[in-house]
Amino acid sequence: MANAGIGWIDLTVDGAGSLKDFYATVTGLEAEAVSMGDYDDYVLRVPGGDPAAGICNRRGGNADIPSGWMIYFNVPDVDAAVLAATEAGGELLKGPTGGESYGRMAFIKDPAGNHFALFQAGG
Repeated sequence: MANAGIGWIDLTVDGAGSLKDFYATVTGLEAEAVSMGDYDDYVLRVPGGDPAAGICNRRGGNADIPSGWMIYFNVPDVDAAVLAATEAGGELLKGPTGGESYGRMAFIKDPAGNHFALFQAGG
């Protein structure tokens, strides 16, 4: 499957600002603010290097995403992946959302109750 794989992982919580310090201290990753307009979300990155994960506030576009760590799987066709997930016993929680420029995503709950996201890159 082209473009398949793990693309990203975010922690979505209330109070990301204080929790980013916890993860930076525990992991040695550096927390970098990402402006979301009237608040900041955070990227955890390898010191002087690549991004490793995100810590996001449960606000704005993330207001209705379940709290906790969310893994994003890259898929070539988010609509087809959502259909496959629901036919296999998963539940669509949100989406697909997004657009052509950035990409599209959907949030799913698997049959055991775990949450994950599907992401199709934009063109």
